[in-house]
Parts: sequence; C-alpha cells; structure tokens
Amino acid sequence: MMKEWATVISWQNGEAVVSCDVKSSCSSCASRAGCGSRILNKLGPQTSHSITVPCDHPLVAGQKVELGIAEGSLLGSALVVYMSPLVGLFIVAGLFQMLFHTDLAAMAGAILGGVGGFLLAKGLAPSLSRRESWQPVILSVGLPPDALRIDTSSSTDNV
Repeated sequence: MMKEWATVISWQNGEAVVSCDVKSSCSSCASRAGCGSRILNKLGPQTSHSITVPCDHPLVAGQKVELGIAEGSLLGSALVVYMSPLVGLFIVAGLFQMLFHTDLAAMAGAILGGVGGFLLAKGLAPSLSRRESWQPVILSVGLPPDALRIDTSSSTDNV
C-alpha cells in the first residue's frame, strides 16, 4: 500500500475533500544542473491536488489524514497511461511502413498512433477510476488542529 499524508479541506455527508502536496526529490539531489525532472517540476505550476475520499468520521478543516492506495492500482494506471501511446506508436508506425514503404509514412503513423494511444488512455481513465480497488482510502486520522495546544510561556520567565 502506498501511503501519503493529506490535509482536510472540508467534510460533508461522509465525503472528505483533502489536499495532497506534490513532493519532488529535487531538494535532496546533488545533480541539480543536469536533472530533467527538476526542469519538468518547474514547468508545472500545480503544487497540490484536491481529491474526494469517503470517510465515516467527522473531520475538520486543517486536520491531517493518511491516505493509502494499493500498489496494483497505481501500477495498472501507470501501465495504461504510459504503454497505450507507446504501443499505438509502434503498431501504427509499422502498419504505415508496410503499407506505404517510406520513412515519412512511418513517422506520420508513429505520430498518429501515439496520439491515438493517448486518446485511448484518456477515454479509459474515467471508467477505470471508478473501480473500488483504484480509490484511495483513509488509513489513519490525525488530531484536529485545535485539539493540541502547546503553551510556550513558562513560570521561570519572570525570575
């Protein structure tokens, strides 16, 4: 089970809207200048994602919850997203190469197959995301933000 902590935004009627922060490993890596992941992380402006998770316990805004998702569902979704454009690229490129016998046709087929595979993955995503096993679940609930208070004043300050 993959686990991640999230912050509750709201809770109503057994549904919690939680916000998960996007974490990158760029802060701990020594090769910052030549890292492609660092450049890609800078391109995307979104640093948090909001999702809705069923929850029987009443939650308050600001409360931390630990979310979990099965590894199989994560691997399955990655397989659909990454492999369908790649398979489409190779199949249609090979088909166009056999039909037209030119490299330009193979390149056009590769582009069409890649885009077609991407559209296939995009079309499959809503139906696959409705599977119960692919849904995140709340594993544990932290204390509400107002339940723990630390008093920083001490009686030795006035001595």
